[in-house]
Amino acid sequence: MGKLIAQRLALGFLTLFGASVLIFAGTELLPGDLASALLQNNATEENLAVMRKQLGLDRPAPVRYVEWFGGALKGDLGKSLATERPVAADLAPRLRNTIFLAIYAAVVAVPLAIALGLLAAVFQGSVFDRAVNTVTLMTISIPEYLVGYLLMKYISVQLGWLPTLANVTEETPLGERFYLSLLPMLTLVLVTIAHMMRMTRASVLAIMASPYIEMAFLKGIPKWIVVVRHAFPNALAPVISVVALNLAYLIVGVVVVESVFVYPGLGQLMVDAVSKHDVPVVQACGLLFASAFIVLNMLADIAAILANPRLRHPR
Repeated sequence: MGKLIAQRLALGFLTLFGASVLIFAGTELLPGDLASALLQNNATEENLAVMRKQLGLDRPAPVRYVEWFGGALKGDLGKSLATERPVAADLAPRLRNTIFLAIYAAVVAVPLAIALGLLAAVFQGSVFDRAVNTVTLMTISIPEYLVGYLLMKYISVQLGWLPTLANVTEETPLGERFYLSLLPMLTLVLVTIAHMMRMTRASVLAIMASPYIEMAFLKGIPKWIVVVRHAFPNALAPVISVVALNLAYLIVGVVVVESVFVYPGLGQLMVDAVSKHDVPVVQACGLLFASAFIVLNMLADIAAILANPRLRHPR
């Protein structure tokens, strides 16, 4: 088991290295010149030369990448071009807000999705099963920004139950933070619950065809006990994987949702940084998103191995 974990850690670091190369190359290949975009009307030849030297653009890209990634591994993400403050200082409060929203949505979405999946498996073919599958197919087919605007229109504007924008600050009390973040949380729940519910249902139904499940039915055990106690524990591996993917989405895919509700998280910070040509902030946000996705998938892989002993041995 220790060897498997070490292999996953090594693969995770290699994946992070590859992602960092893509992030740095992507910002390098953006159209336009960063120095010209910052200077705008003052972009004379002399000013451009001075600005490129200040930004380090006069050095080869591989040298700048090594310095950037090496500094990121040490916690130094550079300085923001817009505020001239350390990027890490600007990212810290935004990261806390994004993690709060992701945990808020996960606490609601994961138990609800697993419960609906188990109920759909227990009542396979019933009206409840068909209704749940239809509703989840609808939510999975609608873009998250459209879901957010629909909730905003009907719940906030027409009914007036919740605020339209999620204006939270560091001084916002916890109870008020839950209230202000309720609408973006509902949006994230609706767009993520379908994958987890459908995977739970499919995994449990696949296990239901096993001989030991048939033996349990022959003993007269009720179906819901067979599903919960016998089928579900052996269907955990794929369920854990899809839950981890959706948890990663809750952190990585919040860019659109945060922009819709003007929620002060990493996604909103990244959008603002793109509009201001603040490349160090964009690179730092991209690296944080990639790290979250890789770490959660690596943890899901390890958890799936622990849940299913057959995965610990080569076939």
